[in-house]
Amino acid sequence: MNIGIFIYPDAEVLDFSGPFEVFSTANRLSSIGEPFVPLLIAETLDPVAARGGYSVNPRCTMHDHPPLDVLIVAGGVHTEVMKNTAITSWVAHIARSAQLVASVCTGAFVLAEAGLLRGLSATTHWEDIAELKSGYPDVTVIEQQRWVDQGQVVTSGGISAGIDMSLHLVARLASVALAERTARQMEFDWR
Repeated sequence: MNIGIFIYPDAEVLDFSGPFEVFSTANRLSSIGEPFVPLLIAETLDPVAARGGYSVNPRCTMHDHPPLDVLIVAGGVHTEVMKNTAITSWVAHIARSAQLVASVCTGAFVLAEAGLLRGLSATTHWEDIAELKSGYPDVTVIEQQRWVDQGQVVTSGGISAGIDMSLHLVARLASVALAERTARQMEFDWR
């Protein structure tokens, strides 16, 4: 399964590195080979300066990636990204064929702008709950929950909550046993 993780300037480092590590670790522990192909995707192949100046090289772009089974949109400084119609249109397009679309932290705003949260429950970083509620009244915003699974769309709270959500995705896509082994290998207290 191709797991696309969308990154952009000032993306929160653990928002994309956490899910990447979960799927990479699950691959190492899987008894059926490597079920996941985690891919960092950006607008261009230029290095992306994430939060704190952390430089990351995407593997492919929005225009040249393989078919995606799962798309995860990282959070971070999201204001420009959610206004970029090329990005939100791409996210909406991917959602039509992907098995799952997910977000970590403020990546929920990108999903909301793409129209994917309409009529659903969702969450984001605790600091951005009020903004998500006021900006998208057609979304039921859930507080104090690490992740919210609405079937095809899954959202998580901020930063480390994306690891919890990614372990949940491993459980859904592979098995609970693999997710538990992955959490143990990562020495992560999965909630």
